[in-house]
Amino acid sequence: MAGARPHTQLLLASTLYGAATLAAAIDAGALPAADRRVLVVSNNSGVPETAERLDEAPGFRALRGRFDQVVSWNEAISPLHPGGWQPGADEVPMWERYFRMLWALGDDELDLVVESLQVAPALSFAQVFLGSPISVYADGLMSYGPTRNKLGLLVDTRIDRLLHLDLVPGLEPLLLTEFGVPSHIVPGADFTKVLAEVAEAAGDAGGDPLDELPHDAALLLGQYLSALGILSADEEEQLHLSMVRGAVALGHRKIVFKPHPTAPAHWTEPLTAEAARLGAELTVLNTPVLAEVVYHKARPALVAGCFSTALLTASVLYGIPVARTGTRLLLDRLAPYQNSNRVPVTIVHATLPDLADADAVRGWSPPSPEQVAAELTPLLHTVGYCMQSQAHPRLRDEAVAWLGANLTAETWPYFKRRRLTSLGLPGAVPARLAFVPRNRTVRRVARRARALKKAALG
Repeated sequence: MAGARPHTQLLLASTLYGAATLAAAIDAGALPAADRRVLVVSNNSGVPETAERLDEAPGFRALRGRFDQVVSWNEAISPLHPGGWQPGADEVPMWERYFRMLWALGDDELDLVVESLQVAPALSFAQVFLGSPISVYADGLMSYGPTRNKLGLLVDTRIDRLLHLDLVPGLEPLLLTEFGVPSHIVPGADFTKVLAEVAEAAGDAGGDPLDELPHDAALLLGQYLSALGILSADEEEQLHLSMVRGAVALGHRKIVFKPHPTAPAHWTEPLTAEAARLGAELTVLNTPVLAEVVYHKARPALVAGCFSTALLTASVLYGIPVARTGTRLLLDRLAPYQNSNRVPVTIVHATLPDLADADAVRGWSPPSPEQVAAELTPLLHTVGYCMQSQAHPRLRDEAVAWLGANLTAETWPYFKRRRLTSLGLPGAVPARLAFVPRNRTVRRVARRARALKKAALG
């Protein structure tokens, strides 16, 4: 139409996995058409100046052609940190003028495509461009959980769609459903095609040559959970050691350990020694590449980890056997109950076999969509309601019914009695005992008893 304003799409990404998801969505035609696409890269690490930028990562050049321009969010807001900055309500017009001038956006109509809209930098990004429609893309298992924060500043009314990978066929995302946002699947075939391009481009990009990795090995995925305060460093080391032992017990003599990019280098030394003691050879993958690149390059015989999304991509998109470890401990440790990692841990714990159970690992097959709909969906709805009951009151009756019929020793790890009590759900502390934690006399007597015990031991 004559005189129509140019249409520019701003796509925000902070990880290579997220950028690959965007590329697959573009290839699949899942995003609105645009005259120009600008990829806005954000480095959210604690000290961004010392971390590799997304557009400098091995394999990124395979994605570059999908975008007309690549710009840096960090550079634009420097010296502010992407994870901590949000615009003041009265500053929004000024910030939008600034970004339009900085990125030569003129008076273009804008579409925003963002990840993790519940927190900065995506939330800040959406608040700056206040009048623009928003597409949200999910690059992991958290899309199956509830929205954990209020969005504010009229953000929720502008969301048009949620794009996600079908990592658990048969399970529908809960994210953003309280706003009536429809979800759309990014086809797995498009995603694996993009990842194959990334793997080819990554090549031998520094560190360990990927082509020299042993094939048919057990690939162990580290997540650096102690940095999140979920486990202690010693507990995480023991978790990694249990991965090595579990892989060897399954008959694997070639093991590849892929540490989290920010994990200390010395953490791998005990793993190498333990593998050698057990008669196996452990290779540490120091090259900062996606796990999916390893799937393409070396085709592991097994992928094991805690609750990494890469476990599900291995199983669902590549047909590689998988196993979990440590999820029971993590379900207990995650705090508060609303911790957004709870849904990924729940999914992995409920659907994947325990690495310590060799027979279960050997005999496991992915649940069918019908099984997921019948068993996993009501569990996730119940967990989701317990996490964010105010956002999902429609799920209460389902949660009450599920808890009333399914609370057993096997399912209790997904819940906390205190949380069930606060929501008045089955499994709560009996009413006749509920007064105890709040009774001042009982608390005073307990404190006195602890003091006497301490004095006696001292």
